[in-house]
Amino acid sequence: MAGAADFEGRRALVLGVANKRSIAWGIARQLAAGGARLAFTYQGERIEKGVRELAESVDAALVTECDVRSDDDVARVFAETADAFDGELDILVHSVAFAAAEDLEGRFTDTPRDRFWLALDISAYSLVACARAAEPLMEKAGSGSIVTMTYLGGERAVPHYNVMGVAKATLDASVKYLAWDLGAKNIRVNAISAGPVRTLAARSIAGFPTMEAIVEERAPLHRHVDADDVGAAAAYLLGDAAKNVTGTTLYVDSGYHAMGM
Repeated sequence: MAGAADFEGRRALVLGVANKRSIAWGIARQLAAGGARLAFTYQGERIEKGVRELAESVDAALVTECDVRSDDDVARVFAETADAFDGELDILVHSVAFAAAEDLEGRFTDTPRDRFWLALDISAYSLVACARAAEPLMEKAGSGSIVTMTYLGGERAVPHYNVMGVAKATLDASVKYLAWDLGAKNIRVNAISAGPVRTLAARSIAGFPTMEAIVEERAPLHRHVDADDVGAAAAYLLGDAAKNVTGTTLYVDSGYHAMGM
């Protein structure tokens, strides 16, 4: 991949690949092109075959299932990662989010308590749990970099984004607090806020085509972004060029976030 950053010898764990259109896969491709050794997680048998095929194409060191709602599962995954990478980890890509489909339409006000906490657990607390598990591996490596995926719906009300917007707001705050806690060990934590990208998860958001059309009309660059655009931005944040960047959200949305109307 032209212009790929140098990740030679770096070890990266990527959470959240679902298929070749996934933002996590766009990031993984950048890391692989730069020479990184990769490990992947997947969620559920339905997508396992596809994830394994993608992982094989970049000669991944590990592919394993992970339910981020389970502390035991997270601990197992990071133990397996430690075994695959000689006890060290340089990079963690967190591209995990979920809300029930019925909560991504209609009114946010009607979100039931159990599904509210489900969205926050998977979409926000999972970053905290994974960062905690990655900390000793990154400390042993001498440094580390973590990137997660957020969205403007955590800062502003986006119709139909609903409880996922509240989860992203929680994620945004978590990035800042993790950056403070882990900075003393030379571990950086950042987020990327992408514009609408046509992924498997995006299909569950009511009115997604309308979101795309509005961004194209009103963003300063008047164009969409794709997973490779996000991958390139992540490569910057995860690489040495961003060694003094932490606790930051990088917008990859053609400038839409800067507009008032």
